[in-house]
Amino acid sequence: MKTTLSFLKKYKKEVVLGPLFKLIEATFELFVPLVVASIIDRGIGGGDKGLVVRSSLLMVLLGVLGLVFAVTAQYFCAKAAVGFGTDVRKSLFAKIQSLSYSSIDSQGTGKLITRMTSDVNSMQNGVNLVLRLVLRSPFIVIGAAVMAFTVDPESAFWFVIVIPVLSLVVLGITLITVPLHKKVQKKLEDVFGLCEENAGGARVIRAFCAEETETERFISENRVLYSLQKAAGRFSALLNPVTYVIINAATIALLWTGAVRVDTGAVKVGAVVALFNYMSQILVELLKFANVIVSVIKAKASCDRVEAVLLYEEEKTPEGCEKRFDGKVTFENVTFSYSKNAEPSLEGISFTVHRGETVGIIGGTGSGKTTLINLIGGFYPPTEGTVAVDGRDVLLWDREELLSRIAVVPQKAVLFKGTVRDNLLWGKKATDEELWEALRCAQADGFIAEKEGLDTPVEQNGRNFSGGQRQRLTVARALVRQGEILILDDSSSALDFATDAAMRKAIKSLPNEPTVFIVSQRTSSIMHADRIVVLDDGRAVGIGRHDELLSSCPVYREIYESQFKSGGER
Repeated sequence: MKTTLSFLKKYKKEVVLGPLFKLIEATFELFVPLVVASIIDRGIGGGDKGLVVRSSLLMVLLGVLGLVFAVTAQYFCAKAAVGFGTDVRKSLFAKIQSLSYSSIDSQGTGKLITRMTSDVNSMQNGVNLVLRLVLRSPFIVIGAAVMAFTVDPESAFWFVIVIPVLSLVVLGITLITVPLHKKVQKKLEDVFGLCEENAGGARVIRAFCAEETETERFISENRVLYSLQKAAGRFSALLNPVTYVIINAATIALLWTGAVRVDTGAVKVGAVVALFNYMSQILVELLKFANVIVSVIKAKASCDRVEAVLLYEEEKTPEGCEKRFDGKVTFENVTFSYSKNAEPSLEGISFTVHRGETVGIIGGTGSGKTTLINLIGGFYPPTEGTVAVDGRDVLLWDREELLSRIAVVPQKAVLFKGTVRDNLLWGKKATDEELWEALRCAQADGFIAEKEGLDTPVEQNGRNFSGGQRQRLTVARALVRQGEILILDDSSSALDFATDAAMRKAIKSLPNEPTVFIVSQRTSSIMHADRIVVLDDGRAVGIGRHDELLSSCPVYREIYESQFKSGGER
Protein backbone atom coordinates (compact mmCIF):
# COMPACT_ATOMS: atom_id res chain seq x y z
CA MET A 1 0.00 0.00 0.00
CA LYS A 2 3.02 2.26 0.31
CA THR A 3 2.93 3.33 -3.34
CA THR A 4 -0.77 4.19 -3.46
CA LEU A 5 -0.81 5.89 -0.05
CA SER A 6 1.99 8.16 -1.27
CA PHE A 7 -0.65 9.89 -3.39
CA LEU A 8 -2.06 11.35 -0.15
CA LYS A 9 1.12 13.38 0.46
CA LYS A 10 -0.33 16.24 -1.56
CA TYR A 11 -3.24 16.40 0.87
CA LYS A 12 -1.46 16.43 4.24
CA LYS A 13 -3.47 19.42 5.44
CA GLU A 14 -6.80 17.79 4.55
CA VAL A 15 -5.72 14.46 6.09
CA VAL A 16 -5.03 16.22 9.41
CA LEU A 17 -7.87 18.74 9.49
CA GLY A 18 -10.62 16.34 8.39
CA PRO A 19 -10.32 13.90 11.34
CA LEU A 20 -9.52 16.79 13.72
CA PHE A 21 -12.79 18.59 12.97
CA LYS A 22 -14.62 15.26 13.25
CA LEU A 23 -13.22 14.75 16.76
CA ILE A 24 -14.29 18.25 17.78
CA GLU A 25 -17.80 17.56 16.45
CA ALA A 26 -17.84 14.25 18.35
CA THR A 27 -16.85 16.05 21.56
CA PHE A 28 -19.90 18.30 21.25
CA GLU A 29 -22.06 15.22 20.71
CA LEU A 30 -20.81 13.64 23.95
CA PHE A 31 -21.93 16.63 26.01
CA VAL A 32 -25.53 16.57 24.73
CA PRO A 33 -26.76 13.74 27.05
CA LEU A 34 -25.37 15.67 30.06
CA VAL A 35 -27.29 18.75 29.03
CA VAL A 36 -30.46 16.66 28.62
CA ALA A 37 -29.93 15.18 32.10
CA SER A 38 -29.54 18.68 33.51
CA ILE A 39 -32.81 19.80 31.90
CA ILE A 40 -34.72 16.81 33.32
CA ASP A 41 -33.23 16.74 36.82
CA ARG A 42 -32.58 20.39 37.59
CA GLY A 43 -34.77 22.23 35.14
CA ILE A 44 -37.99 20.22 35.06
CA GLY A 45 -37.49 18.40 38.35
CA GLY A 46 -36.39 21.56 40.17
CA GLY A 47 -38.84 23.85 38.43
CA ASP A 48 -36.06 26.07 37.10
CA LYS A 49 -37.48 27.40 33.81
CA GLY A 50 -34.47 29.62 33.25
CA LEU A 51 -32.22 26.57 33.32
CA VAL A 52 -34.47 24.82 30.83
CA VAL A 53 -34.22 27.80 28.43
CA ARG A 54 -30.48 28.19 28.89
CA SER A 55 -29.85 24.46 28.48
CA SER A 56 -32.08 24.34 25.39
CA LEU A 57 -30.14 27.22 23.84
CA LEU A 58 -26.91 25.43 24.74
CA MET A 59 -28.15 22.31 22.92
CA VAL A 60 -28.99 24.41 19.87
CA LEU A 61 -25.51 25.93 20.01
CA LEU A 62 -23.88 22.52 20.33
CA GLY A 63 -25.96 21.32 17.39
CA VAL A 64 -25.01 24.29 15.20
CA LEU A 65 -21.34 24.05 16.11
CA GLY A 66 -21.42 20.31 15.53
CA LEU A 67 -22.99 20.86 12.10
CA VAL A 68 -20.37 23.46 11.15
CA PHE A 69 -17.49 21.26 12.23
CA ALA A 70 -19.05 18.18 10.58
CA VAL A 71 -19.52 19.97 7.24
CA THR A 72 -15.99 21.39 7.43
CA ALA A 73 -14.60 17.96 8.22
CA GLN A 74 -16.54 16.40 5.37
CA TYR A 75 -15.19 19.05 3.00
CA PHE A 76 -11.57 18.26 3.88
CA CYS A 77 -12.15 14.49 3.84
CA ALA A 78 -13.94 14.62 0.47
CA LYS A 79 -11.26 16.87 -1.01
CA ALA A 80 -8.50 14.48 0.06
CA ALA A 81 -10.41 11.38 -1.10
CA VAL A 82 -11.45 12.78 -4.49
CA GLY A 83 -7.99 14.22 -5.11
CA PHE A 84 -6.42 10.91 -4.12
CA GLY A 85 -8.71 8.98 -6.48
CA THR A 86 -8.04 11.40 -9.33
CA ASP A 87 -4.26 11.18 -8.93
CA VAL A 88 -4.28 7.37 -8.66
CA ARG A 89 -6.49 7.09 -11.74
CA LYS A 90 -4.23 9.47 -13.67
CA SER A 91 -1.06 7.54 -12.78
CA LEU A 92 -2.75 4.21 -13.47
CA PHE A 93 -3.89 5.37 -16.90
CA ALA A 94 -0.38 6.60 -17.71
CA LYS A 95 1.07 3.26 -16.59
CA ILE A 96 -1.38 1.27 -18.72
CA GLN A 97 -0.49 3.42 -21.72
CA SER A 98 3.19 2.53 -21.25
CA LEU A 99 2.65 -1.24 -21.06
CA SER A 100 3.76 -3.46 -23.92
CA TYR A 101 1.29 -5.53 -25.90
CA SER A 102 2.33 -8.68 -24.06
CA SER A 103 1.81 -7.04 -20.67
CA ILE A 104 -1.65 -5.82 -21.65
CA ASP A 105 -2.48 -9.30 -22.95
CA SER A 106 -1.37 -10.90 -19.67
CA GLN A 107 -3.27 -8.38 -17.54
CA GLY A 108 -6.41 -8.41 -19.70
CA THR A 109 -8.20 -5.24 -20.83
CA GLY A 110 -11.29 -6.08 -18.76
CA LYS A 111 -9.24 -6.28 -15.57
CA LEU A 112 -7.35 -3.10 -16.39
CA ILE A 113 -10.61 -1.23 -16.88
CA THR A 114 -11.87 -2.63 -13.58
CA ARG A 115 -8.72 -1.33 -11.89
CA MET A 116 -9.38 2.11 -13.39
CA THR A 117 -13.03 2.19 -12.33
CA SER A 118 -14.39 0.10 -9.46
CA ASP A 119 -11.03 -0.50 -7.74
CA VAL A 120 -10.08 3.17 -7.69
CA ASN A 121 -13.61 4.09 -6.58
CA SER A 122 -13.32 1.54 -3.75
CA MET A 123 -10.00 3.05 -2.67
CA GLN A 124 -11.44 6.57 -2.82
CA ASN A 125 -14.44 5.54 -0.73
CA GLY A 126 -12.14 3.80 1.77
CA VAL A 127 -10.01 6.92 2.20
CA ASN A 128 -13.11 9.06 2.75
CA LEU A 129 -14.56 6.73 5.39
CA VAL A 130 -11.22 6.31 7.19
CA LEU A 131 -10.68 10.06 7.46
CA ARG A 132 -14.23 10.61 8.68
CA LEU A 133 -14.80 7.70 11.06
CA VAL A 134 -11.67 5.72 11.89
CA LEU A 135 -10.92 8.08 14.81
CA ARG A 136 -14.40 9.41 15.44
CA SER A 137 -16.17 6.09 16.08
CA PRO A 138 -13.67 4.70 18.64
CA PHE A 139 -13.53 8.15 20.23
CA ILE A 140 -17.33 8.19 20.66
CA VAL A 141 -17.42 4.59 21.98
CA ILE A 142 -14.67 5.17 24.54
CA GLY A 143 -15.89 8.68 25.31
CA ALA A 144 -19.47 7.50 25.89
CA ALA A 145 -18.23 4.81 28.28
CA VAL A 146 -16.10 7.35 30.19
CA MET A 147 -18.98 9.85 30.36
CA ALA A 148 -21.30 7.08 31.58
CA PHE A 149 -18.98 6.44 34.51
CA THR A 150 -19.07 10.14 35.38
CA VAL A 151 -22.89 9.94 35.48
CA ASP A 152 -23.29 6.71 37.50
CA PRO A 153 -20.40 4.23 37.88
CA GLU A 154 -22.61 1.38 39.07
CA SER A 155 -25.03 1.54 36.12
CA ALA A 156 -22.11 2.13 33.74
CA PHE A 157 -20.91 -1.40 34.56
CA TRP A 158 -23.17 -2.59 31.71
CA PHE A 159 -21.05 -0.56 29.29
CA VAL A 160 -18.01 -2.60 30.28
CA ILE A 161 -19.89 -5.77 29.32
CA VAL A 162 -21.69 -4.64 26.17
CA ILE A 163 -18.80 -2.88 24.41
CA PRO A 164 -16.48 -5.97 24.18
CA VAL A 165 -19.43 -8.23 23.25
CA LEU A 166 -20.57 -5.87 20.51
CA SER A 167 -17.00 -5.45 19.27
CA LEU A 168 -16.52 -9.23 19.00
CA VAL A 169 -19.82 -9.66 17.14
CA VAL A 170 -19.03 -6.84 14.71
CA LEU A 171 -15.48 -8.08 14.13
CA GLY A 172 -16.59 -11.73 13.72
CA ILE A 173 -19.29 -10.96 11.15
CA THR A 174 -16.91 -8.65 9.33
CA LEU A 175 -14.16 -11.28 9.09
CA ILE A 176 -16.66 -13.81 7.72
CA THR A 177 -18.03 -11.47 5.06
CA VAL A 178 -14.72 -10.06 3.79
CA PRO A 179 -13.61 -13.25 1.90
CA LEU A 180 -17.08 -13.46 0.39
CA HIS A 181 -16.84 -9.86 -0.80
CA LYS A 182 -13.50 -10.67 -2.44
CA LYS A 183 -15.15 -13.53 -4.34
CA VAL A 184 -17.92 -11.15 -5.38
CA GLN A 185 -15.34 -8.69 -6.71
CA LYS A 186 -13.57 -11.42 -8.69
CA LYS A 187 -16.81 -12.63 -10.25
CA LEU A 188 -17.79 -9.03 -10.95
CA GLU A 189 -14.62 -8.71 -13.04
CA ASP A 190 -15.66 -11.80 -15.03
CA VAL A 191 -19.13 -10.37 -15.67
CA PHE A 192 -17.60 -7.04 -16.67
CA GLY A 193 -15.25 -8.78 -19.09
CA LEU A 194 -18.17 -10.66 -20.63
CA CYS A 195 -20.10 -7.40 -21.07
CA GLU A 196 -17.08 -5.78 -22.71
CA GLU A 197 -16.64 -8.74 -25.05
CA ASN A 198 -20.30 -8.69 -26.11
CA ALA A 199 -20.38 -4.91 -26.55
CA GLY A 200 -17.29 -5.06 -28.78
CA GLY A 201 -18.62 -7.98 -30.80
CA ALA A 202 -22.28 -6.91 -30.98
CA ARG A 203 -22.33 -6.85 -34.78
CA VAL A 204 -20.83 -10.33 -35.06
CA ILE A 205 -23.27 -11.68 -32.47
CA ARG A 206 -26.23 -10.30 -34.39
CA ALA A 207 -24.84 -11.43 -37.72
CA PHE A 208 -24.75 -15.01 -36.44
CA CYS A 209 -28.07 -14.69 -34.56
CA ALA A 210 -26.25 -15.63 -31.35
CA GLU A 211 -28.14 -13.23 -29.10
CA GLU A 212 -29.89 -15.99 -27.18
CA THR A 213 -26.67 -17.97 -26.67
CA GLU A 214 -24.82 -14.95 -25.35
CA THR A 215 -27.78 -13.94 -23.20
CA GLU A 216 -27.84 -17.40 -21.62
CA ARG A 217 -24.10 -17.23 -21.09
CA PHE A 218 -24.47 -13.87 -19.35
CA ILE A 219 -27.40 -15.11 -17.25
CA SER A 220 -25.28 -18.07 -16.13
CA GLU A 221 -22.38 -15.85 -15.04
CA ASN A 222 -24.75 -13.34 -13.48
CA ARG A 223 -26.48 -16.12 -11.55
CA VAL A 224 -23.15 -17.12 -9.98
CA LEU A 225 -22.52 -13.48 -9.07
CA TYR A 226 -26.01 -13.29 -7.56
CA SER A 227 -25.36 -16.38 -5.45
CA LEU A 228 -22.09 -14.95 -4.12
CA GLN A 229 -23.69 -11.59 -3.38
CA LYS A 230 -26.60 -13.32 -1.67
CA ALA A 231 -24.23 -15.36 0.53
CA ALA A 232 -22.25 -12.24 1.45
CA GLY A 233 -25.46 -10.29 2.06
CA ARG A 234 -26.86 -13.06 4.27
CA PHE A 235 -23.99 -12.71 6.74
CA SER A 236 -23.89 -8.92 6.45
CA ALA A 237 -27.62 -8.82 7.21
CA LEU A 238 -26.92 -10.45 10.59
CA LEU A 239 -24.97 -7.42 11.76
CA ASN A 240 -27.85 -5.05 12.48
CA PRO A 241 -30.30 -7.49 14.15
CA VAL A 242 -27.63 -9.16 16.31
CA THR A 243 -26.19 -5.87 17.48
CA TYR A 244 -29.67 -4.47 18.13
CA VAL A 245 -30.54 -7.54 20.20
CA ILE A 246 -27.41 -7.08 22.29
CA ILE A 247 -27.94 -3.35 22.66
CA ASN A 248 -31.62 -3.75 23.54
CA ALA A 249 -30.78 -6.41 26.13
CA ALA A 250 -28.14 -4.11 27.58
CA THR A 251 -30.61 -1.20 27.49
CA ILE A 252 -33.21 -3.25 29.38
CA ALA A 253 -30.60 -4.17 31.98
CA LEU A 254 -29.46 -0.57 32.15
CA LEU A 255 -33.02 0.74 32.59
CA TRP A 256 -33.75 -1.92 35.19
CA THR A 257 -30.62 -1.01 37.15
CA GLY A 258 -31.34 2.69 36.72
CA ALA A 259 -34.95 2.32 37.82
CA VAL A 260 -33.88 0.52 40.98
CA ARG A 261 -31.30 3.19 41.72
CA VAL A 262 -33.78 5.99 41.00
CA ASP A 263 -36.24 4.30 43.35
CA THR A 264 -33.60 4.18 46.08
CA GLY A 265 -32.63 7.78 45.40
CA ALA A 266 -29.07 6.93 44.38
CA VAL A 267 -29.48 8.66 40.96
CA LYS A 268 -32.04 10.83 39.27
CA VAL A 269 -34.16 10.21 36.16
CA GLY A 270 -32.03 12.51 33.99
CA ALA A 271 -28.96 10.39 34.69
CA VAL A 272 -30.74 7.26 33.46
CA VAL A 273 -31.78 9.11 30.28
CA ALA A 274 -28.18 10.23 29.76
CA LEU A 275 -26.95 6.66 30.17
CA PHE A 276 -29.55 5.47 27.64
CA ASN A 277 -28.35 8.10 25.16
CA TYR A 278 -24.73 7.05 25.60
CA MET A 279 -25.71 3.42 24.98
CA SER A 280 -27.46 4.48 21.74
CA GLN A 281 -24.39 6.44 20.65
CA ILE A 282 -22.22 3.37 21.16
CA LEU A 283 -24.57 1.24 19.04
CA VAL A 284 -24.59 3.72 16.16
CA GLU A 285 -20.83 4.21 16.18
CA LEU A 286 -20.03 0.50 16.32
CA LEU A 287 -22.26 -0.11 13.30
CA LYS A 288 -20.50 2.74 11.49
CA PHE A 289 -17.13 1.32 12.48
CA ALA A 290 -18.13 -2.10 11.12
CA ASN A 291 -18.88 -0.49 7.75
CA VAL A 292 -15.52 1.27 7.92
CA ILE A 293 -13.73 -2.05 8.51
CA VAL A 294 -15.51 -3.68 5.55
CA SER A 295 -14.77 -0.69 3.31
CA VAL A 296 -11.13 -0.57 4.40
CA ILE A 297 -10.61 -4.27 3.68
CA LYS A 298 -12.26 -3.88 0.27
CA ALA A 299 -10.11 -0.81 -0.36
CA LYS A 300 -7.00 -2.73 0.71
CA ALA A 301 -7.78 -5.51 -1.79
CA SER A 302 -8.39 -2.91 -4.52
CA CYS A 303 -5.20 -1.13 -3.47
CA ASP A 304 -3.17 -4.32 -3.89
CA ARG A 305 -4.59 -4.88 -7.38
CA VAL A 306 -3.95 -1.29 -8.46
CA GLU A 307 -0.46 -1.31 -6.95
CA ALA A 308 0.37 -4.51 -8.84
CA VAL A 309 -0.23 -2.60 -12.08
CA LEU A 310 1.59 0.56 -10.95
CA LEU A 311 4.65 -1.43 -9.85
CA TYR A 312 4.69 -3.72 -12.89
CA GLU A 313 8.21 -3.57 -14.26
CA GLU A 314 9.27 -4.12 -17.84
CA GLU A 315 12.80 -4.29 -19.16
CA LYS A 316 14.23 -0.80 -19.44
CA THR A 317 16.95 0.77 -21.50
CA PRO A 318 20.35 0.70 -19.79
CA GLU A 319 21.72 4.14 -18.92
CA GLY A 320 23.91 5.65 -21.58
CA CYS A 321 22.13 3.98 -24.51
CA GLU A 322 23.04 5.73 -27.74
CA LYS A 323 20.02 7.24 -29.49
CA ARG A 324 21.01 7.07 -33.15
CA PHE A 325 18.47 5.88 -35.70
CA ASP A 326 18.96 4.98 -39.36
CA GLY A 327 16.05 2.62 -39.95
CA LYS A 328 18.01 -0.63 -40.41
CA VAL A 329 16.02 -3.62 -39.07
CA THR A 330 17.43 -7.09 -38.42
CA PHE A 331 15.65 -10.32 -37.49
CA GLU A 332 18.10 -12.92 -36.22
CA ASN A 333 16.73 -16.45 -35.72
CA VAL A 334 13.54 -15.07 -34.14
CA THR A 335 10.98 -17.38 -32.59
CA PHE A 336 7.87 -16.11 -30.81
CA SER A 337 4.99 -17.65 -28.86
CA TYR A 338 2.15 -15.68 -27.29
CA SER A 339 2.29 -17.85 -24.16
CA LYS A 340 4.66 -20.45 -22.75
CA ASN A 341 2.49 -23.42 -23.67
CA ALA A 342 1.35 -22.16 -27.08
CA GLU A 343 2.72 -23.27 -30.43
CA PRO A 344 5.22 -20.77 -31.92
CA SER A 345 3.56 -18.11 -34.06
CA LEU A 346 6.94 -17.40 -35.64
CA GLU A 347 9.91 -19.75 -35.86
CA GLY A 348 13.48 -19.21 -37.06
CA ILE A 349 12.93 -15.89 -38.87
CA SER A 350 16.13 -14.19 -40.11
CA PHE A 351 16.53 -11.28 -42.57
CA THR A 352 17.91 -7.72 -42.69
CA VAL A 353 16.31 -4.58 -44.10
CA HIS A 354 18.30 -1.42 -44.85
CA ARG A 355 17.18 2.20 -44.69
CA GLY A 356 14.86 3.23 -47.52
CA GLU A 357 13.99 -0.31 -48.61
CA THR A 358 10.43 -1.52 -49.00
CA VAL A 359 9.67 -4.98 -47.64
CA GLY A 360 6.50 -6.87 -48.44
CA ILE A 361 5.22 -9.50 -46.02
CA ILE A 362 2.70 -11.98 -47.37
CA GLY A 363 1.23 -15.31 -46.34
CA GLY A 364 -1.99 -17.08 -45.55
CA THR A 365 -4.30 -16.23 -42.67
CA GLY A 366 -2.62 -17.00 -39.35
CA SER A 367 0.86 -17.28 -40.88
CA GLY A 368 2.31 -14.69 -38.45
CA LYS A 369 2.42 -11.52 -40.57
CA THR A 370 1.05 -9.12 -37.94
CA THR A 371 3.03 -10.85 -35.20
CA LEU A 372 6.25 -10.26 -37.13
CA ILE A 373 5.82 -6.50 -37.54
CA ASN A 374 4.67 -6.14 -33.91
CA LEU A 375 8.12 -7.33 -32.82
CA ILE A 376 9.80 -4.38 -34.60
CA GLY A 377 8.44 -1.81 -32.15
CA GLY A 378 9.11 -4.02 -29.14
CA PHE A 379 5.38 -4.45 -28.56
CA TYR A 380 6.14 -8.12 -27.84
CA PRO A 381 9.52 -9.54 -26.81
CA PRO A 382 10.70 -12.49 -28.96
CA THR A 383 10.76 -15.85 -27.22
CA GLU A 384 14.10 -16.64 -28.86
CA GLY A 385 16.47 -14.68 -31.07
CA THR A 386 16.86 -10.93 -31.50
CA VAL A 387 15.01 -8.16 -33.30
CA ALA A 388 17.39 -5.23 -33.70
CA VAL A 389 17.15 -1.69 -35.00
CA ASP A 390 20.51 -0.21 -36.07
CA GLY A 391 22.24 -3.19 -34.49
CA ARG A 392 20.66 -2.70 -31.06
CA ASP A 393 18.07 -5.05 -29.58
CA VAL A 394 14.70 -3.26 -29.63
CA LEU A 395 14.21 -4.26 -25.99
CA LEU A 396 17.30 -2.19 -25.09
CA TRP A 397 16.11 0.94 -26.82
CA ASP A 398 14.38 3.65 -24.86
CA ARG A 399 10.74 2.79 -25.66
CA GLU A 400 9.63 6.37 -26.25
CA GLU A 401 12.63 7.13 -28.44
CA LEU A 402 12.13 3.99 -30.53
CA LEU A 403 8.40 4.44 -31.03
CA SER A 404 8.79 8.14 -31.88
CA ARG A 405 10.70 7.01 -34.99
CA ILE A 406 8.24 4.31 -36.03
CA ALA A 407 4.90 5.04 -37.71
CA VAL A 408 2.42 2.17 -37.52
CA VAL A 409 -0.86 1.67 -39.35
CA PRO A 410 -2.58 -1.20 -37.50
CA GLN A 411 -4.64 -3.89 -39.18
CA LYS A 412 -7.80 -2.51 -37.62
CA ALA A 413 -8.36 1.13 -38.61
CA VAL A 414 -8.90 2.92 -35.30
CA LEU A 415 -10.04 6.54 -35.18
CA PHE A 416 -10.91 8.57 -32.10
CA LYS A 417 -13.80 10.92 -31.44
CA GLY A 418 -12.98 14.51 -32.34
CA THR A 419 -12.05 15.98 -35.71
CA VAL A 420 -9.85 14.87 -38.60
CA ARG A 421 -7.23 17.35 -37.42
CA ASP A 422 -7.30 15.91 -33.88
CA ASN A 423 -6.73 12.40 -35.22
CA LEU A 424 -3.92 13.38 -37.59
CA LEU A 425 -2.08 15.29 -34.86
CA TRP A 426 -1.66 12.00 -32.98
CA GLY A 427 1.32 11.51 -35.32
CA LYS A 428 3.03 14.68 -34.08
CA LYS A 429 2.53 18.44 -33.98
CA ALA A 430 2.21 19.63 -37.56
CA THR A 431 0.96 22.55 -39.63
CA ASP A 432 -2.23 22.39 -41.68
CA GLU A 433 -0.09 22.23 -44.83
CA GLU A 434 1.70 19.16 -43.50
CA LEU A 435 -1.62 17.56 -42.58
CA TRP A 436 -3.02 18.14 -46.07
CA GLU A 437 0.18 16.74 -47.61
CA ALA A 438 -0.25 13.56 -45.55
CA LEU A 439 -3.89 13.32 -46.65
CA ARG A 440 -2.88 13.71 -50.31
CA CYS A 441 -0.24 11.01 -49.99
CA ALA A 442 -2.82 8.69 -48.37
CA GLN A 443 -5.35 9.51 -51.13
CA ALA A 444 -7.72 10.93 -48.47
CA ASP A 445 -7.66 14.63 -49.38
CA GLY A 446 -10.56 14.32 -51.84
CA PHE A 447 -13.33 13.10 -49.54
CA ILE A 448 -12.06 15.25 -46.63
CA ALA A 449 -12.16 18.39 -48.80
CA GLU A 450 -15.74 17.55 -49.80
CA LYS A 451 -16.77 17.55 -46.12
CA GLU A 452 -15.55 20.18 -43.66
CA GLY A 453 -11.84 19.87 -44.28
CA LEU A 454 -9.60 19.26 -41.29
CA ASP A 455 -12.49 20.22 -39.00
CA THR A 456 -14.62 17.33 -40.25
CA PRO A 457 -16.05 15.63 -37.13
CA VAL A 458 -15.04 12.05 -36.39
CA GLU A 459 -17.41 9.91 -34.37
CA GLN A 460 -16.22 7.24 -31.97
CA ASN A 461 -14.31 4.52 -33.90
CA GLY A 462 -14.84 6.62 -37.05
CA ARG A 463 -18.38 5.33 -37.55
CA ASN A 464 -19.21 8.20 -39.91
CA PHE A 465 -16.58 7.01 -42.45
CA SER A 466 -16.48 3.95 -44.67
CA GLY A 467 -13.91 1.19 -44.16
CA GLY A 468 -11.70 2.46 -46.98
CA GLN A 469 -11.90 6.05 -45.74
CA ARG A 470 -10.91 4.99 -42.23
CA GLN A 471 -7.92 3.10 -43.59
CA ARG A 472 -6.72 6.08 -45.59
CA LEU A 473 -7.07 8.39 -42.59
CA THR A 474 -5.02 6.04 -40.41
CA VAL A 475 -2.33 5.94 -43.12
CA ALA A 476 -2.35 9.75 -43.21
CA ARG A 477 -1.98 9.85 -39.41
CA ALA A 478 1.11 7.63 -39.65
CA LEU A 479 2.58 9.74 -42.47
CA VAL A 480 2.30 12.89 -40.38
CA ARG A 481 4.84 11.38 -37.96
CA GLN A 482 7.46 11.11 -40.76
CA GLY A 483 9.11 8.18 -39.02
CA GLU A 484 12.21 6.45 -40.28
CA ILE A 485 10.26 3.17 -40.25
CA LEU A 486 6.74 2.95 -41.69
CA ILE A 487 4.67 -0.17 -41.00
CA LEU A 488 1.49 -0.75 -43.02
CA ASP A 489 -0.36 -3.76 -41.61
CA ASP A 490 -2.85 -4.76 -44.29
CA SER A 491 -3.86 -1.09 -44.41
CA SER A 492 -5.24 -1.16 -47.95
CA SER A 493 -7.52 -4.21 -47.75
CA ALA A 494 -10.62 -2.02 -48.20
CA LEU A 495 -9.15 0.01 -51.08
CA ASP A 496 -9.55 -0.60 -54.79
CA PHE A 497 -6.43 -1.52 -56.78
CA ALA A 498 -6.04 1.94 -58.37
CA THR A 499 -6.21 3.81 -55.03
CA ASP A 500 -3.87 1.28 -53.43
CA ALA A 501 -1.34 1.70 -56.24
CA ALA A 502 -1.51 5.51 -56.10
CA MET A 503 -0.96 5.48 -52.33
CA ARG A 504 2.04 3.12 -52.60
CA LYS A 505 3.57 5.30 -55.31
CA ALA A 506 3.17 8.41 -53.15
CA ILE A 507 4.72 6.65 -50.14
CA LYS A 508 7.66 5.50 -52.28
CA SER A 509 8.42 9.13 -53.17
CA LEU A 510 8.39 10.45 -49.58
CA PRO A 511 11.32 12.85 -49.06
CA ASN A 512 12.45 11.24 -45.77
CA GLU A 513 12.88 7.83 -47.50
CA PRO A 514 11.54 5.63 -44.71
CA THR A 515 12.07 1.89 -44.39
CA VAL A 516 8.62 0.53 -45.32
CA PHE A 517 7.05 -2.74 -44.21
CA ILE A 518 3.88 -3.63 -46.13
CA VAL A 519 1.78 -6.50 -44.79
CA SER A 520 -0.79 -7.60 -47.34
CA GLN A 521 -2.87 -10.48 -48.64
CA ARG A 522 -2.54 -9.06 -52.18
CA THR A 523 0.50 -9.78 -54.29
CA SER A 524 -0.30 -6.60 -56.26
CA SER A 525 0.42 -4.54 -53.11
CA ILE A 526 3.88 -5.99 -52.50
CA MET A 527 5.13 -7.27 -55.87
CA HIS A 528 7.19 -4.10 -56.51
CA ALA A 529 8.88 -4.24 -53.07
CA ASP A 530 12.68 -4.46 -52.82
CA ARG A 531 12.25 -7.70 -50.86
CA ILE A 532 9.31 -9.96 -50.08
CA VAL A 533 9.08 -12.24 -47.04
CA VAL A 534 6.71 -15.16 -47.56
CA LEU A 535 5.37 -16.72 -44.35
CA ASP A 536 3.71 -20.09 -44.01
CA ASP A 537 2.66 -21.36 -40.58
CA GLY A 538 5.12 -19.01 -38.86
CA ARG A 539 8.14 -19.89 -41.02
CA ALA A 540 9.80 -17.82 -43.73
CA VAL A 541 9.50 -20.14 -46.72
CA GLY A 542 10.76 -17.56 -49.18
CA ILE A 543 12.67 -14.24 -49.14
CA GLY A 544 13.44 -12.37 -52.34
CA ARG A 545 12.05 -10.23 -55.15
CA HIS A 546 8.78 -10.91 -56.93
CA ASP A 547 10.27 -12.57 -60.01
CA GLU A 548 12.67 -14.66 -57.92
CA LEU A 549 9.90 -15.97 -55.67
CA LEU A 550 7.66 -16.88 -58.60
CA SER A 551 10.27 -19.39 -59.71
CA SER A 552 11.63 -20.52 -56.33
CA CYS A 553 8.75 -20.34 -53.81
CA PRO A 554 5.69 -22.59 -54.41
CA VAL A 555 3.69 -20.83 -51.64
CA TYR A 556 4.18 -17.40 -53.19
CA ARG A 557 3.47 -18.70 -56.68
CA GLU A 558 0.24 -20.30 -55.45
CA ILE A 559 -0.90 -17.03 -53.84
CA TYR A 560 -0.01 -15.07 -56.97
CA GLU A 561 -1.77 -17.44 -59.35
CA SER A 562 -4.88 -17.53 -57.18
CA GLN A 563 -5.18 -13.75 -57.60
CA PHE A 564 -4.15 -13.34 -61.23
CA LYS A 565 -5.19 -15.00 -64.45
CA SER A 566 -3.27 -14.68 -67.72
CA GLY A 567 -1.23 -11.82 -66.27
CA GLY A 568 -4.28 -9.68 -65.39
CA GLU A 569 -6.16 -9.04 -62.23
CA ARG A 570 -9.24 -11.04 -61.42
